[in-house]
Amino acid sequence: MMIGLEFPNISPVIFSIGSFAVRWYSMAYLVGIVAAWFAVRKMVKKYNLELTHQQIEDAVFFATIGIIVGGRLGYVFFYGRDFFWHHPWKILELWHGGMSFHGGAVGAILGLLYAAWSRKASFWLLTDLAALFAPIGIFLGRIANFVNDELWGRVTDVPWAVRFPSGGYLPRHPSQLYEAAAEGLGILIVLNLLWLYKPIRDRHGIVSALFVILYGIFRIGLEYFRQPDEQLGFLSGGLTMGQWLSIPVLVFGVMLLAYFLIKREK
Repeated sequence: MMIGLEFPNISPVIFSIGSFAVRWYSMAYLVGIVAAWFAVRKMVKKYNLELTHQQIEDAVFFATIGIIVGGRLGYVFFYGRDFFWHHPWKILELWHGGMSFHGGAVGAILGLLYAAWSRKASFWLLTDLAALFAPIGIFLGRIANFVNDELWGRVTDVPWAVRFPSGGYLPRHPSQLYEAAAEGLGILIVLNLLWLYKPIRDRHGIVSALFVILYGIFRIGLEYFRQPDEQLGFLSGGLTMGQWLSIPVLVFGVMLLAYFLIKREK
């Protein structure tokens, strides 16, 4: 008896016109950013937050550029090995995938920092709002990874294992769906529930710190179900690149939360 579920036959291309193709992966980014944009505008209006329409527009614009540039460069430096040094023009071929969450996060933070400085807005309020709705994009991105038959998990015998074509049709953890549920839906629900509590909502930076902590915990834990990148394999300590990048993220999140708590007590 064959173990595992058959991988659903879903094309990574939604539709194409000639050589132009619209892919689920690129749409995940687009829909995630647009959905977060509308959600932020609604949140600002609902709670009468001190942000103007122009400040929101600039924050979304520069954060989007940061996500794309930072995500791509992060992948090139952390996961690309020597490939991009020998094929530098491939860096621009975003439609083939290859984005790093950690690089995209750094890029988004820099974009928000510039928007806050140039428009004289509260940086921590912007990051809190970004943290509230960034999980939408994470969720959609992981679903797109599943559809693309990439970033699948390690071989397993669990009943819900999936036989991925590019994974040798071996039964594997659908780790993309695990991450979509935890890093996407899980963080989205937890942070938005906490946002309802006024003392947390009014203390800018708390939600940002909690997002960083939760993502770090989930990413480190779920990497144990995910197959390491083929070009990297396991690194020192038997950890993956994703885990090594997430450890300082988690530490930073804890330090950030401690800073805001101590600042409040003072």
